[in-house]
Amino acid sequence: MTTLSYADSALSLLPPLLAILLAIFTRRVLLSLGLGILLGAIFITDYSLLGTGQYLGQQVVGLVWDDGALNSWNVYLLGFLIVLGMITALITVSGAAKAFADWARQHIRNKRDAKLLTMFLGCVVFIDDYFNSLVVGSVARPLTDRYYVSRSKLAYLLDSTAAPICVISPVSSWGAYIIALIGGILTAHGFTDSGHLSVFVQMIPMNFYAIFALLLLLCVAFMGLDVGPMRQHEMNAQKGNLYDESKGLPPGASHELPEADSGKILGLFLPISVLVLATVYFLINSGAESLAAEGLPFSVIGAFEKTDVALSLFYGSLVGLATTLVLVLSQGLDKAMIFKGLIVGAKSMLPAIYILLFAWTIAGVIGQMETGKYMANLATGSIPFALLPAVLFVLAGITAFSTGTSWGTFGIMLPIAADMAMGSHSNMMLPMLAAVLAGAVFGDHCSPISDTTILSSTGANCHHIDHVLTQLPYALIVAFISLVGYIVLGFTESVTAGLITCGVMFVLSIFILRYKANQP
Repeated sequence: MTTLSYADSALSLLPPLLAILLAIFTRRVLLSLGLGILLGAIFITDYSLLGTGQYLGQQVVGLVWDDGALNSWNVYLLGFLIVLGMITALITVSGAAKAFADWARQHIRNKRDAKLLTMFLGCVVFIDDYFNSLVVGSVARPLTDRYYVSRSKLAYLLDSTAAPICVISPVSSWGAYIIALIGGILTAHGFTDSGHLSVFVQMIPMNFYAIFALLLLLCVAFMGLDVGPMRQHEMNAQKGNLYDESKGLPPGASHELPEADSGKILGLFLPISVLVLATVYFLINSGAESLAAEGLPFSVIGAFEKTDVALSLFYGSLVGLATTLVLVLSQGLDKAMIFKGLIVGAKSMLPAIYILLFAWTIAGVIGQMETGKYMANLATGSIPFALLPAVLFVLAGITAFSTGTSWGTFGIMLPIAADMAMGSHSNMMLPMLAAVLAGAVFGDHCSPISDTTILSSTGANCHHIDHVLTQLPYALIVAFISLVGYIVLGFTESVTAGLITCGVMFVLSIFILRYKANQP
């Protein structure tokens, strides 16, 4: 089978752009992703019909079995989704979710407090973005439903406390990955005096998008700044329509489950707490085993750098499921009801799994077409140095939007940013690296093919494209603020000047949003 390189061709952009635009305009995610995959396969195999069929077959098999071994990342992550669906369904069947909603009705005073509590939980659970979106969604959904918060708003709360928190937290799967990348880059350029962790911490205030995305989320939750499509979704929620029922049940949702009247709040919080603690244990343990195998000393950051995230999530979810089963059995629930909860819970995750499988497939196609490299090559032209932080922010955003992956964008764009900084002003290396991190999170937030965005929709039980379209205006506002900040940073070479500029623009944006939100 013949394959071609498209690293220097704009054709590499067509498959992801086709999938994204079709998904937005048709709102049929699987069809759109499938057509994008098909177009990419045709390009890769030099328009060979037989070769296209063989290539697609290899991609499907590779989702589960790759290079003669189990594709553990995909299999364990899918297993985690299914088990988490079972846990959520059992919590519903036991009546624990209903009990929590009743408790919240007495203790959480209003809709605003429900949103603020959801945001708080999202900021606290910062181990991993997948974990954040799904677990916090399971806990917060009964609460936000009680106060008629739309599922789209819940998905926005989850998504904007997932990647933005993880990208500035050193003790997370994201932080460890970024520290490892930056450490290799600094070593390659002769910066051996600075500790890699301290460099990561220095870059936190330079990540304008992550900082102001969280601040905007706080203002939206506190002030009710509903603009664009989000406003209509919130108005519908006040009428009891938490999601668009004309599109059917969203991923992760089910109306087939009965609820017991004997549920206790403990039935919700104990399984989730055990799930969190068990996952943290497996994250650190698997990382420690990898460190020991390489003869390296143990450290928490090192363990998170070497950990197996998907395996840890799956093992943690099994412990959480076992705890949930013990609780519902001790509650005396009918075994047929429990079995039905397990089946319905697993089935409820199938729509999300289908979307993920297609997203992973198109990610493989995009990777083979080297779309990311083509985007990165655009950054190496004759651009004034003062504009480079802003240009890197935009290119990283477009790359992450097109490929659906922040981590892949980090791997491609961070080395390029470092080389460009070393070629002119080495003292601007960290701001330029931070601009790449910020841009990648922005692109990830906007992309319909991003797995983080998909799982935020799943955690909120929200239709995926509804989440993408309602979150987009907020992401674009913060991106524009960040872009101006990086332009100021580039010309002044002052992070403080960039932050102040972003702060002023942020305040002006809030006044404008409040005015828009108050219009009839």
